[in-house]
Amino acid sequence: MDSKTMVVNSVAYKAGKRLNDVTIDDISEVVKQPDTFVWLGLWQPEDAFMRKIQQEFGLHDLAIEDALCAHQRPKIETYGDSLFIVVKTAQMAGAEDEVEYGETHFFVGKNFLITVRHGASVSYAPIRAKAEENPKQLCHGPGFALYAVLDFIVDNYRLIVARFETLIERLEASMFNAEFDQTAIENVYGLRRHLLALRNAAQPMDEICSQLIRLHEEVIPKELRAYVRDVQDHARQVVSTIDDMREMLTNAMHVNLALVTVKQNEVVKKLAGWGAILAIPTVIFSLYGMNFADMPELKFPWAYHATLAVTVGGCALMYQKLKRAGWL
Repeated sequence: MDSKTMVVNSVAYKAGKRLNDVTIDDISEVVKQPDTFVWLGLWQPEDAFMRKIQQEFGLHDLAIEDALCAHQRPKIETYGDSLFIVVKTAQMAGAEDEVEYGETHFFVGKNFLITVRHGASVSYAPIRAKAEENPKQLCHGPGFALYAVLDFIVDNYRLIVARFETLIERLEASMFNAEFDQTAIENVYGLRRHLLALRNAAQPMDEICSQLIRLHEEVIPKELRAYVRDVQDHARQVVSTIDDMREMLTNAMHVNLALVTVKQNEVVKKLAGWGAILAIPTVIFSLYGMNFADMPELKFPWAYHATLAVTVGGCALMYQKLKRAGWL
């Protein structure tokens, strides 16, 4: 892969203002200038190219090895004077309500910020442009640039959560009926799986922000702590909302199964009620179908009519009682 494809942006900033684009070979000299930092954006770099980046910035071997692998768990680690941060990125994939996940790896030092994107991730160019419009905060160095990217990633989480909330409203309407809908159950299970994956992506952001605030003042000065706390609060809100939605989906599944069970019980009650009614003529007519030489009231002129009347009367009485009991 061409290095031009792997390098998305390489820009130097001095006192919060953009200077110019920087070539990879000149980075080591630029970062030596006072009040200057380099913001380098990479996309799926190759091993040889990352080794060159390592030499320019003096990065740790273990951090470089992790950055070359696109399947890292979210974390924050300290290597000498620099930090290595891994976060999960997420975005909706078209109109199919599927979520695509990727990773962004950060190398952060006093005078540089490197973002390495893997997999599904939108461009950070708008974030860079927005940060450049705020030189007062950008003069704090790479910490503000780091905050801007983290805030953008968490905002994407929130957009996906809002999309899922709309889906849940539609699913609930299909779940609250007494008919068993296998498709609706499958959709609920799939949505719960997506919510769990999004939760696993968002939850580590809380600890990452916490460590940035408490332990790394050289990267996040006091003036920027409130901004990082805001990202932390949004991440916590995403996790809390996801937990609530997963609980709602679980309850909706239980309610649907309960409604289906209740309807089945109603059907069983009606069948049992009609079975009790039909038991009366069954017993009487079975009795008169027996081969006795002397059958009660066979010679009575109105025996047939009386037997039929008793049968109908018994069935009607049983029907009324079952109707009042709610079985019919």
